Amino acid sequence: MAEKKATKDVTATKIAAPNKAIAKASATKTVAKKVVVALNAENVGFKAGDVYQALATAGKALSVVEIAKAAKINEEETLLGMGWLFKEGKIKDEDTKVTLA
Repeated sequence: MAEKKATKDVTATKIAAPNKAIAKASATKTVAKKVVVALNAENVGFKAGDVYQALATAGKALSVVEIAKAAKINEEETLLGMGWLFKEGKIKDEDTKVTLA
């Protein structure tokens, strides 16, 4: 009987060890996706249109995060579009939020 217990313990250890290794491997393989924004007039103009439409649809002042969420673009693209619209005088700031001019 002692042999059977030893065999069961060895089997349990062999099964548990790979699961721990898998858990460690998956935890260490976190890959951050890097967003690449094309900096050309056409792309920035499209982002400006996305920002403008998000503000027009909302009808009120929004923060950068709110605009990005409404326009379904990231914050960097939102800032690019906002820069374009600020330069053209289409938007204005109200404290920490932005609204149509």
